[in-house]
Amino acid sequence: MYFRMGKDYYSILGIEKGASDEDIKKAYRKQALKWHPDKNKSPHAEEKFKEVAEAYEVLSDPKKRDIYDQFGEEGLKGGAGGSDGQGGTFRYSFHGDPHATFAAFFGGTNPFEIFFGRRMPGGRDTEDMEVDGDPFGSFTSFSMNGFPRERNTVGSQLRRKQDPPVIHELKVSLEEIYHGCTKRMRISRKRLNPDGRSVRTEDKILTIEIKRGWKEGTKITFPKEGDETPNTIPADIVFIIKDKPHSHFKRDGSNIIYPVKISLREALCGSSFNVPTIEGRTIPMTVNEVKFLN
Repeated sequence: MYFRMGKDYYSILGIEKGASDEDIKKAYRKQALKWHPDKNKSPHAEEKFKEVAEAYEVLSDPKKRDIYDQFGEEGLKGGAGGSDGQGGTFRYSFHGDPHATFAAFFGGTNPFEIFFGRRMPGGRDTEDMEVDGDPFGSFTSFSMNGFPRERNTVGSQLRRKQDPPVIHELKVSLEEIYHGCTKRMRISRKRLNPDGRSVRTEDKILTIEIKRGWKEGTKITFPKEGDETPNTIPADIVFIIKDKPHSHFKRDGSNIIYPVKISLREALCGSSFNVPTIEGRTIPMTVNEVKFLN
């Protein structure tokens, strides 16, 4: 029986016949990103994208690849060279959905959006992105299908920017500062839905452990707890300690001041009075000498 070779899957992926499994994965990644219809405006992009997916499905499967190497595309699809394990002849037919292959490989339908979180109007990504390199190069700690990334400056141009911090005053009493306390702050923020585009509103409780002696102006930061959007990194939520006005005391740095009104006679002749403290004790105080400030 004679079979024509048909499509050259190795040529489609741009690899040699003896290419390793890792070479096949790398080649598919490169070609799939190059011909993805959301990136490539060529009228032939969809067909090329489909050919690349079919080539990868065949060459990444040892059994399909072995039959293809012996009998070519028509032999593979015509049932040559092997059994399906159930007594029948093995036949291969491409399922026809290159996007399914793409999603299975990358873990999503659009890696441009997954990694960079933005799309251009009309569903297209930034047009000057060079896909023949590694568009995910800036994510050097991430690996796709088990092989590491090479560092590349292309991705850095498309990194999302973080929104400016959202700042709230957190008013605390002097008693709370003296003893230390726990504050639970309810915030409402927008969260992305699984589709990566629509948002929902959800509440979250942020817990703040106020330490004894914290000064006014102390900042407590919750990184990336702000609104999520497809195009930006969530803002940090920042709380700044602010002293509540007190009916008896004032704070001056680490000192607590208790203002007392006395008469001129008491000032000149001396007097005694009790001074309350933050912790609830009372301290007797005697005034024998008063200095008058100009």
